[in-house]
Amino acid sequence: MERLRVIVVGGGRLGQFHASKLAARADVQLVGIVEPSAERRKELAQEGFPVFADLSETPRQLQAAVVAAPTTLHGRIVRALLADGIDVLVEKPIASSVAEARRMVVQAKTAGRILQVGHIERFNPAFAAAKQCVASPWLIEAVRCGPFTGRSLDVSVVLDLMIHDLDLILSLTNSFPTAVTASGRSLLGGEEDVAEARIEFDNGCTATLEASRITRPPRREMRIWSNSVIARVDFAAAEVALTRVHPDIQAGQFRTADLSPAELRRIQPQFHETYLPEESIACEKRDALAAEIADFVECVRTRRRPVVDGAAGLAALQIAEAITQAIATGEVIRPTHTPVITPIDLGSRPTTAASSDGSDSNAVAA
Repeated sequence: MERLRVIVVGGGRLGQFHASKLAARADVQLVGIVEPSAERRKELAQEGFPVFADLSETPRQLQAAVVAAPTTLHGRIVRALLADGIDVLVEKPIASSVAEARRMVVQAKTAGRILQVGHIERFNPAFAAAKQCVASPWLIEAVRCGPFTGRSLDVSVVLDLMIHDLDLILSLTNSFPTAVTASGRSLLGGEEDVAEARIEFDNGCTATLEASRITRPPRREMRIWSNSVIARVDFAAAEVALTRVHPDIQAGQFRTADLSPAELRRIQPQFHETYLPEESIACEKRDALAAEIADFVECVRTRRRPVVDGAAGLAALQIAEAITQAIATGEVIRPTHTPVITPIDLGSRPTTAASSDGSDSNAVAA
């Protein structure tokens, strides 16, 4: 099998992670890392990576690219790569604005290119296991907090951290928000560092989210409530605990108001074991970033739809923008339902990155 020629645009911490995973694959040729900082290029070269200051310096016939540049540059870089016939995996968030993200999605659809968004938690084995067990959730609680890292300060914590959970929640509810309320604050003089949001969906589900990038210790957790099962997901530990709801509670036949004080005292010691028993479920041990990259490589080769395509990235960003608007105004935001663009069938598209007129496929600048 011919090795897939891939470039990484952005040589920061995350870009280097991507490059390492790509270089470890036998079916991929890592062409190199594009990084504008001379100092950072020197560090990457010392680690053994081929480096370039600009995409225009890279060899011809690239087939795919991973974009791990600052969010504010995503739109310009991704659109240039798509125009050059190159399939793209762009780190989350897909862009810094919904308008830019929509242009990217439309362009990818029109050109028949793969556009995947790096919402890595979709590949977390704990989330995958929980999603299989919970149907039609009516409440989702998400907490994503961590200590100060000095990274991603060009965007708010909503786009930096909370957007992970927005994507997961959208995939769980398969529904559109009808009302968004939120609050947040910048403590470090830039974009919001702490935020909380409440989202109501048109299918009756409610989601509450909390995010912070200045909190110790770190927490990445989600609780998903449904009529039959309550799932508690620890993303960091890749662990899931399931609480099974007793059939009497599901059917509305357990009513504490109908019980005498003596009966309440009798059932209290074993209430949870009897009516809400909890169990841990086994989760596959998996490198989420490697799985995300494997999905991208397979999509480029087979032309199938990515697990997290551009439309999904756009949908998460739409809700993130509604949250930032709610923070700014203090008002209830009622998002307008704009249909998510459906990717076209890519089955007949070629896998090469050369443009249709045979022009140079690398005539873009990062």
